Amino acid sequence: MDKMVAERYKLMTPDRRMRIASSMFETARAIIESSLPLNLTRRERRLAFAKRLYAGELPDAALLAFAEWEG
Repeated sequence: MDKMVAERYKLMTPDRRMRIASSMFETARAIIESSLPLNLTRRERRLAFAKRLYAGELPDAALLAFAEWEG
């Protein structure tokens, strides 16, 4: 099954693969956002989101920097 999926992705254009990945990320973002308590501050919400999505992938300092970013 993995080989079949990999072959299918190889046949896609880079643009198509990017659109699929972007759509999957946006779906994951929506699921995470909907599961967070409504009373969180912006910083708390961003930190909770980052921890759910990137815990174990990024150091805590990066998660905190994301949460505190005001851009």
